[in-house]
This record gives sequence, structure tokens and C-alpha cells, in this order.
Amino acid sequence: MIRIDSVRKQFGSIVALDGLTLDVRPGEMFGLLGPNGAGKSTTMALLTGLHTPDAGSISVLGGDPRDPALRARLGLAPQSLALYENLSGRENVTFFARMFGLRGARLDQRVDAALDFVQLVDRQHDRVGGYSGGMQRRWNLAAALVHEPELILLDEPTAGVDPQSRNALFENVLALKAAGRTIVYTTHYMEEVERLCDRVAIIDRGRVLAVDSVAGLLRAHAGAPVLVVEREGRSQRIETTDPLAELNRLAASAPIDGFHVERPRLEQVFLHLTGRSLRD
Repeated sequence: MIRIDSVRKQFGSIVALDGLTLDVRPGEMFGLLGPNGAGKSTTMALLTGLHTPDAGSISVLGGDPRDPALRARLGLAPQSLALYENLSGRENVTFFARMFGLRGARLDQRVDAALDFVQLVDRQHDRVGGYSGGMQRRWNLAAALVHEPELILLDEPTAGVDPQSRNALFENVLALKAAGRTIVYTTHYMEEVERLCDRVAIIDRGRVLAVDSVAGLLRAHAGAPVLVVEREGRSQRIETTDPLAELNRLAASAPIDGFHVERPRLEQVFLHLTGRSLRD
């Protein structure tokens, strides 16, 4: 669905992408995880033909993302909301559907389906400027999906939303995944890619640092689980690939007052690869 090969993109003195290479498979939910300024949004702009690479090549759906016919097969929910505040939610989605060539009964059918999907039918005639941030994010998603795109690009779709709206967006994305859609999902929230993505690329300073499933990233970069054993008022920490066997071995030698296992987390991988320094 997507092939990015050795792509470089520079804006003045700022190198946004520096030899980025990635591929996304059909039906895959692919996560782009990185700190601020890693190159995630620039990658999205290149995939939609809004920018062109200075070097390297990009293929989307087997063609050039600058091709208007190909771009009509994409759906983009950008990080910056793409909505008209003085129009209602339904008017916004209808506008974008018309931009993709939908007319007549098919137009009404697809708008109705998009509103139902994001569960905003009861608020469809209210002006967008009066919606909460979470509702605007859901309208943004509806506009991206109304034309039934083959490839869906979601650029930090949960930025600045409350927990309830975030969970609703998760359910929407998981429904798209279950329907077999191909999705590229950018974020800097670890728990989102852990919950949603089949594979994850960790990128920083325009380069891919690692790409694999979450489980694969943990195996390669996070180390083994840590068994923490409490006895006689003291804690003992043991890194082990088999916590149960290690626990049985320790229990055979002396009574254990308590224990727990600390599993590796994706945050450890992220900080290990990108560093702990603050990013602007």
C-alpha cells in the first residue's frame, strides 16, 4: 500500500526526513511513533502529495501520491482540524463528500453512514464552532471516511481530547481495523500504538530507529521481565525470561512474603532509542 525509499525532505536549514525508508502492507494498522519534530507530520504530507521529497521515492497505492485520481482513494484526518466552524457538522461532511465526487442518493447515504459511524447523528445540525474538542476530532474523522477510502491516514487523531472522546475514537479506529482497512496512525502516545497497531516504526530526526510489532520491539530493545520478591522486609529484583520458574526456585529455598512481575513497556523502548532529553 505504501513504499517509502530513502526519502529526504528539508525545509530551509531543517532536515525533516533524512533517508526515511518504510513499507505498509494491505490491511495493516501501521503506527508511526516519535517525539515532537521526529518527522511524522512531514511523512503524512508526503503521502498525500502536499509535499514532494527532495530525494528518494514514494509509492502510495502503487502510484504517485501527487496524482489526483490516486489522492481520491485516500482519507486524511490531519492533526490540525480541517473543519469549517461556521458550518454544521453535516454540512462539513457533505462538503468533503462532494469534493470527492459524491452526488445524489449516494451522497446522502455516505454522509448518513459517516455520521452514524462517529455517533454524532443527534448533533449533525449544530455548528462546528460550538462542539467540544473531542467532538470536532470525531467530525474530522467522519470527513476523512465519508468517501470510503482504501487507505486512511490519521495524524495524531486524539490530540487534546478528553478520556471519553479518546476512547470513542479508539473504538472507531478498531472498527476500521476489523473491517480490513489499511491505516497509518501517527502519535507520541505509547499506549495508543500498544493497543491499536500491528506494526510500529519508531522514528526520530527523520530516520527510522526500529520497526516491528510491539512484541518484537520489546524483545529486541526492552530486556526481560523483572521479578520483584519480598521477604524478611527486603526486596530482591531479578531479571528473568521465566518469572514463574524463578519464583518456584526461590520459594523452594525460603518463604516468600510477596512478589510481582514488572513487564517491559514500549515507553522503555522509546526512551532507549530516542533518548530522554526534552524536545521543543
